[in-house]
Amino acid sequence: MSKSEAVWAVVPAAGIGSRMGADIPKQYLKLNNKALLQHTLERLASHPKIEGIVVALAENDPWWPELALQLDCELLLTNGGEARSDSVANALAALAEKTDDNPWLLVHDAARPCIRHSDIDQMLLQLREHEVGGILGVPVTDTVKRVDDSGVIVETVDRHGLWRAGTPQMFRLKLLKQALESAAEQGLAVTDEASAVELMGLRPMMVEGHQDNIKITLPQDLALASLYLEQQSRGQ
Repeated sequence: MSKSEAVWAVVPAAGIGSRMGADIPKQYLKLNNKALLQHTLERLASHPKIEGIVVALAENDPWWPELALQLDCELLLTNGGEARSDSVANALAALAEKTDDNPWLLVHDAARPCIRHSDIDQMLLQLREHEVGGILGVPVTDTVKRVDDSGVIVETVDRHGLWRAGTPQMFRLKLLKQALESAAEQGLAVTDEASAVELMGLRPMMVEGHQDNIKITLPQDLALASLYLEQQSRGQ
């Protein structure tokens, strides 16, 4: 397998974000007068090691052309799919048509606009020579409870070794493409890229990131993300 030093980002952005209760997909909601997706793409594109970004969009997406994007790297667009994994698979297919190389991919959520360059740096440092790849996450610090269907607590879960999985998730193009195709052929639903890789019997690494790399899921997350961006701009 080629040991390319190239790094590309992949951003699935075809979802509708129904939990936000908004009239437009959440990736186009405004954060500090700019769409979430634009924040995310600009943050990725401005990292010096990222050569290009592949964005998977909903077909006939009417909001994308309204973005005033001026990115510092190459941009490829492709159609998304029904599920996140379909959108990522389409993005990988588009990139595979462009290159015979086997670059590292950083698959990142469109609604995580606060990703720090320093966290990307840590991923590249820790995973560059890894045979599988890995993901960015944070350790679980809260007490974790398991409940039944009625909401009754049935046990307290030992949080030792538990992490909250985030993004970017970093894998080689050919490996991740194979993993997603294999999961699809078996009819297995995967909620993130690492899950597909794990189904192949491989064990990705976990890289610790910052707590402020939040995913915008609920309306109140926008205010929190605005605060985090302000703190980051002040070097905190």
